Amino acid sequence: MNLDHLTERLHRIRDTNDWKQFHSPKNLAMAASVEMAELVEIFQWLSEDQSRQLPADKLAHAGQEVGDIVLYLLLLCSELGLDMDQVVQAKLADSERRFAK
Repeated sequence: MNLDHLTERLHRIRDTNDWKQFHSPKNLAMAASVEMAELVEIFQWLSEDQSRQLPADKLAHAGQEVGDIVLYLLLLCSELGLDMDQVVQAKLADSERRFAK
């Protein structure tokens, strides 16, 4: 996955629709949170086993919500001047340091 290419594509969509005015870090963080809530809703009231064996339609819906979340996070990184790859690599290294045995 080329994050720079994805961000460029997102910026084209944003600019074509004049959405930059709405893409403040606050709004993008809130939008990602809303999409996360939509993902959580798919799993609401399911057992642990049911959550691991989603029917095809729910699995596709979950994938759409994950995509929405990732795209909003890419836009948020862009607005904040963060490199998504760098922040994820740094967090993973920190988790390895703290939790890997």
